[in-house]
Amino acid sequence: MPTYATRLNDRVQALGTPALVGLDPRWDQLPAELTQNRVSPSPEQAADGFRQFCTEIINIAAPLVPAVKPQVAFFEQLGPPGLQALHDVMGYARHQGLLVIADAKRGDIGSTAQGYADAWLDGDSRQAAFPADAVTVNPYLGDDTLRPFVETAVNRNAGIYVLVRTSNPGASTFQDRRTDGVAVFEAVADTVQQLNQNHRGSEQWGPVGAVVGATWPDELAALRCRMPNTPFLIPGYGSQGGKAADVAAAFGSSGSGALVNSSRAINFAWRRAEYRDRFTEENWREAVLDAVKQMINDLASLP
Repeated sequence: MPTYATRLNDRVQALGTPALVGLDPRWDQLPAELTQNRVSPSPEQAADGFRQFCTEIINIAAPLVPAVKPQVAFFEQLGPPGLQALHDVMGYARHQGLLVIADAKRGDIGSTAQGYADAWLDGDSRQAAFPADAVTVNPYLGDDTLRPFVETAVNRNAGIYVLVRTSNPGASTFQDRRTDGVAVFEAVADTVQQLNQNHRGSEQWGPVGAVVGATWPDELAALRCRMPNTPFLIPGYGSQGGKAADVAAAFGSSGSGALVNSSRAINFAWRRAEYRDRFTEENWREAVLDAVKQMINDLASLP
C-alpha cells in the first residue's frame, strides 16, 4: 500500500494545489440557519450544528483541495456528543476522498503515547478509533514521545506532523531558547529530519512532518534547508496574516512537500469585510467556495 506521503502528494498533484482547509466550528460564528438562534445550546445541539457545518464545507472543498484539518478542541469541548460529531465529520471527509489531518497536538511517553497513536493514526489500517490519515504531535517531552507515533504511522501508512515552529506570537518564549548556539525549534527540526532519514526509504518525503508557521517566513526558509525530506504543514496563512509569498520557500524543487492551511478565513468567509458586499449570511456556502478558490489561485501564483 502507498505511504501517507505518496497518497498526499498524489492528491496534491491531481488537484494542482497544496491548499488545506481547516475545520474550526465555533457556535457563535455559525450561520443562523444552523444555530436556530440558540445562544446556549446543549452539547447535543452544538454537536449537530458542528457536524452539519463541517459536512457542508467538506462538500464544497472535496473537489478542490487534497485534505482537511479538523481542530479537535472545538469538538472535544462538547464531550461525548462532540467527539461523535468529530468522528462522523472525519469519516465523511475520507468518504469524499479527502485526506484527514487531526489537529489534536497529542504527546506523551511510553504506553500513553502509544495509546494516543493507536487512537488517532488510522492511515489505511482501519484500526484507529478516529479515522485520521495524520495527527499533529507535541514533542515537548522529548524524542521518546515521538517514537510510538512514528512506528505506528509507518505500520499503518499514516503520518504525523510535529510542532516545530508554531505560528502564534508567543512561540519564541520557548522555541527560540538556545543551548550551545542551537535554538529549541532547530533541535526539534534536526530530530524530525533524522526520523525521516531513518524511515523514508527511497521516497523523497518521510512520514514525519513539521508544523511551521507562515508567520515566520525567514525561519520557514531556513527550516526547509534544514529538513529537506520533511513535509511541512503551514498554519498562519490568511487570518493570522501569512501570505502566499511567505510560504514559497516551503516547497521542494518539485513543488511538493507542503500543505498550507486556512481555517477561519474560509469557514467564516462571509463575515470578512471584503466579502460583506457580495455575500449575505444566507449565501455563506457561496462565500466559502469563493474563499477556497481565492486561496487556490493565490497559492498558484507561487513560482
